[in-house]
Amino acid sequence: MHNKQIIFKKRPVGVPDADTWQLETNPVPELEEGEILVEHHYISLDPAMRGWMNDTKSYIPPVAIDDVMRAGSIGKVIKNNGNPKFEIGDVVTSWGGVQQYAITNGDGWYKVDTRLAPMPKYIGILGMPGMTAYFGITEVGKIKEGDIVLVSGAAGAVGSVVGQIAKIKGCTVIGIAGGQEKCDYIINELGFDDAIDYKSENIYTALKKKCPKGVDVYFDNVGGKILDAALSKLRMHARVVICGAISQYNQKSKIDGPSNYLSLLVTRSTMQGMVVMDYTKKFGEAAKQMGVWMQEGKLKSKEDIYEGIENFHETYNRLFTGKKKGKLVLKVIEE
Repeated sequence: MHNKQIIFKKRPVGVPDADTWQLETNPVPELEEGEILVEHHYISLDPAMRGWMNDTKSYIPPVAIDDVMRAGSIGKVIKNNGNPKFEIGDVVTSWGGVQQYAITNGDGWYKVDTRLAPMPKYIGILGMPGMTAYFGITEVGKIKEGDIVLVSGAAGAVGSVVGQIAKIKGCTVIGIAGGQEKCDYIINELGFDDAIDYKSENIYTALKKKCPKGVDVYFDNVGGKILDAALSKLRMHARVVICGAISQYNQKSKIDGPSNYLSLLVTRSTMQGMVVMDYTKKFGEAAKQMGVWMQEGKLKSKEDIYEGIENFHETYNRLFTGKKKGKLVLKVIEE
């Protein structure tokens, strides 16, 4: 048995090129006592992957050169050498990396029930992106009924869920997205109250028109100029959630920071970063609540699925070109 793996070969400057990784086919080692072999079905592609490639201080160590590229994954247990926690056929998810097979002692792997939701949902709305949205908007954003919530990256895996949860909680929600199609999607399919197309609208003019009373919570996935504009619309005691900064991840020089930060002082607002790993112990309760909302039709998700581990680089690039809608997933094998 052989394993196709995407191996991280060099740290990129700016946008990663094809030489950043190397596709290798290596033998699958024999299992040691207590290990299981997981056959991956789907790999999660997330903007955070770009930060994991940098050799800088962060919330998680960088991917090491010549290691399998880090990524969330989901698949089935196909071999078990004496691990009592798992059985052949169990569907499991964790950080299995961009490869066809993963060998593990089971630490950090979780069983999921595909009778309740298909596999891609467990690396999307019921996985890291969904958990990020849930805890980011409820625990860091501290939303309450009647709040005006502004979300950037609103058609993406995290932003789309943030907006829907805010609507469920009785908030007015305005999403910022790129292109008319994405703006129509978040209003017509996800129930956002309004949308701003940053590609065709002046962001300051649009915010003045669509958030005339200002913003109680700004959930930021993009950073840069959009963050700066949002800071100018804060209401008293507003909360700014720093989840990501996708507009800055491929910068070759220093990132563009906010110049309107004194708005935090004037409005007595807070700006706080959030990392989903801080809430691991509470994932179960969040998944249960979100599952109920999904069954009630209040919470929807879209998975944008592309096939073939050989197409990893091309598919990864869609994170930054905007050529995707919802959660970006790489399909490794047929279910």
